[in-house]
Amino acid sequence: MNVSPVAYRYARSLMQLAQEKGEVEAVREDMLLVAATVAANPDLRIMLNSPVIKADMKNKVLGRVFGGQIGRMAERFTNILVRKGRESMLQEIAEGYQHAYRIEHNILMAEVRSAIPLTDEARAQVKQMAQDRYPGKSIILNETVDPSLIGGVVIRIGDEQIDASVSRRLSDLRRKFSENPYIPEI
Repeated sequence: MNVSPVAYRYARSLMQLAQEKGEVEAVREDMLLVAATVAANPDLRIMLNSPVIKADMKNKVLGRVFGGQIGRMAERFTNILVRKGRESMLQEIAEGYQHAYRIEHNILMAEVRSAIPLTDEARAQVKQMAQDRYPGKSIILNETVDPSLIGGVVIRIGDEQIDASVSRRLSDLRRKFSENPYIPEI
């Protein structure tokens, strides 16, 4: 998910506050829970986006949903978001916090799609390739199985993508065959 500039500003503010209070890891765990909970509950998203439901009711609902599961700083932050009318951005801000955390700690996410689950050897090769390309960064692999690739792997790190899938090669062959260079003699 792309994080909007407004959501990222809120996330950076929360990161700075957490750094001042020495609660970066605790807030990170809380924001992981918040992002996952909002993503998994369409009714909660509808409630957060609703202009009809008043802010105090939204705070009560969020208090019941997250009560005792998130720390005081994250709870107060969500209350501020509701008061400022930014509660619809809660999931995006929580994901923005994760992004800010990864930047702060030199962590890169490598999105890996493969036709079958990666073996330990293939996982190590992908990780090594990423570390060779981005020295000094810690690499975290986010693996997804996508049978439509037929075989091979697609690796995405930031804006860079390496597509070594069979479906891509078949597509390239299809395109080459469609460029029929044959000109019949009349």
